[in-house]
Amino acid sequence: MEDMMTRRFAVLHPEDTLRKALQLLRSSQKDGLPVLTGKGNLSGIFTKTNLYDALLNGHSLDEQVEHFFNPNVVKVSKDLSYSEVIELVRRVPVGTGVVVDGDDNVVGLFTKVELITSLFKEEQRLNAHLRAMYNAMHNGLVSVDEGGRIQFINPAAEKLLGIESGELCGRPADRVFPGLGMEALLQKGAVEVGVKYNFNRAVTVVNKTPVIDGGRVVGGIAIFQDITELEQVAMELNSVKGINQTLRTVLDIAYDALVVVDHQGKILLANRIFLDFMRVKEEEILGRPVDSVLENSRLHIVSKTGIPELNDIQFIDGNPYVVSRLPVVREGQIIGAVGKISFRRVDELRRLARRLEAMSSRLEHFQEELKKARVEEKPYQFEDIITINPAMQRLKREALQAARGQSTVLILGESGVGKELFAQAIHQASPRRAGPFVKINCAAVPESLLESEFFGYAPGAFTGAQKEGKPGRFQLAHGGTLFLDEIGDMPLSLQGKLLRVLQDHSFEAIGGTKTIRVDIRVIAATNQDLERKVREGSFRKDLFFRLNVITLPIPPLRERPEDILPLVHFFLRKYNSIFGISVTEISPEVLSLLQDYSWPGNVRELENIIERAMNFTTGNTIQVEHLPPQLLQGRTALSREGGGGQKAELDPLAYRRKKDDLERKAILEALRQAGGNRSKAARLLGMSRSWLYVKMNKMGLP
Repeated sequence: MEDMMTRRFAVLHPEDTLRKALQLLRSSQKDGLPVLTGKGNLSGIFTKTNLYDALLNGHSLDEQVEHFFNPNVVKVSKDLSYSEVIELVRRVPVGTGVVVDGDDNVVGLFTKVELITSLFKEEQRLNAHLRAMYNAMHNGLVSVDEGGRIQFINPAAEKLLGIESGELCGRPADRVFPGLGMEALLQKGAVEVGVKYNFNRAVTVVNKTPVIDGGRVVGGIAIFQDITELEQVAMELNSVKGINQTLRTVLDIAYDALVVVDHQGKILLANRIFLDFMRVKEEEILGRPVDSVLENSRLHIVSKTGIPELNDIQFIDGNPYVVSRLPVVREGQIIGAVGKISFRRVDELRRLARRLEAMSSRLEHFQEELKKARVEEKPYQFEDIITINPAMQRLKREALQAARGQSTVLILGESGVGKELFAQAIHQASPRRAGPFVKINCAAVPESLLESEFFGYAPGAFTGAQKEGKPGRFQLAHGGTLFLDEIGDMPLSLQGKLLRVLQDHSFEAIGGTKTIRVDIRVIAATNQDLERKVREGSFRKDLFFRLNVITLPIPPLRERPEDILPLVHFFLRKYNSIFGISVTEISPEVLSLLQDYSWPGNVRELENIIERAMNFTTGNTIQVEHLPPQLLQGRTALSREGGGGQKAELDPLAYRRKKDDLERKAILEALRQAGGNRSKAARLLGMSRSWLYVKMNKMGLP
């Protein structure tokens, strides 16, 4: 009451006139004034109604108020609470009350106007508190009126549901939030709790309640609880459960006994093997100290020290077992330990260790042999075969097609044409590319050692043999490709064994009794006429037919002179990189000599000549004086016209025109074969793309 009453007011005394009462009522704008005795005691209250009654009854304004005031005044204590004041106003029909203190002294006036004003203030205060609560709520809140239209959306709901309240207030809630069911809530008037609701990728649980006033539903409230994270947690929990079940299954099928303890050494988990070994049930040991279940255990010590103990000997029931103890660490803290009991006896483990040591030694030997047999440099691929010759291009396509199969390939060609290059390219393009590429030169290995090189030998097979034995090239090539170079020089005595391996994919090592099966593909190469050797009886006919499944005849370099210039550019790039120099050109005279030479050594000879010339070149161009003597024969030529058969030096300009013409033809042919792709054309020409651009610009090619 003290907060609502009027503290400043006028008072009347019984002897005051009606005129003074009129003036005070008018000036104070009150409906009534307290009447006090001379001692200040409350006698009653004089109201406007008392004044109106006196005047209507014809009394003079000069008469005293003692005959007209109401002695039955409503006194109200200043200490009444807000709710008590409301209850008092409801019970007492008067419009004005006098507020007194504990000594019955008048301290203020109270009217229904002050009550109404206080009610408005209280309503504003409560609304402010309510809005502050709504805005501070972590949960989303949406309120609707009795027509189901949105009245209020708090910030948490805006953020959670991805909406803006300013655009939605006044709109039907069930249209804004399909499936929320606020209209049904208003019709039923019943509370709904824990309804799952999805909106704008938000997963929520909604509690809905009607707002009831005087027994009538006047609105509703929906409160949204975000469970998106809970859904993720639930999914992760299911995943963890699945992993835990998988772990349990893995532990139960393990051969060794496993037990897990916490940081206090109490058992958390044990697999089925451990339970069977200890002859206990899981529920009997869970939570118990591990040293009370497993004798001589140190697992509880490892769970405290964090120091692993591997392959230790532990006696259980008087028998020695090999055990390992490992700490379990999480975020740098030791949270437990895992123990493993191996069921192999110590003497068995010693024998196993000796066998592993022997196997390791053999493996190292195999790896060394494999390193010797494998190609040391980067393996060649078809793109490394430099050619613009149509016949060679067709041969590359046929070889690429053959690489996809498993059939034996026979590569024919003179020495130096690149038979091994084709063999490596076929291997790299085949499904066996991940396996080894093992080669053996049948002409380079002495006949007495050739069989052991092919098939290997068992331990102690002959005097001087390695005591652990040696694998052969067939065994080393398992899963890959075996390249038999110079197959025409293979001794007739070994050809029968080779035929058997090609047919059965199996053999026996020298001095061995065990049949070894291999999965290999054979590529053979020779510079000899095998059909002639078959007729002469120096090569088995059946082996020839077994090898001659797919034949790739490589033409010699003299039959494809257009490849000389691309190959020269390729070798220039190769040896520039090796020697750290920059030789980029050959003179026209050099090119003319290279074109006129017969090339008995084919591409290998061309590479050797370029390498030799680059060792003697001081500038960036190879000149005639840098070439070996065999190329300088025929440097002069007969003049075309007359000259009595005398030799004359050719015109240098004619050399230049010939070189430019050859380069132009080579570039155009490479571009044609590459379909206009300059990068591919540069690879065909054996030069870099930038150098090809320089050449094309110099020649005026588009």
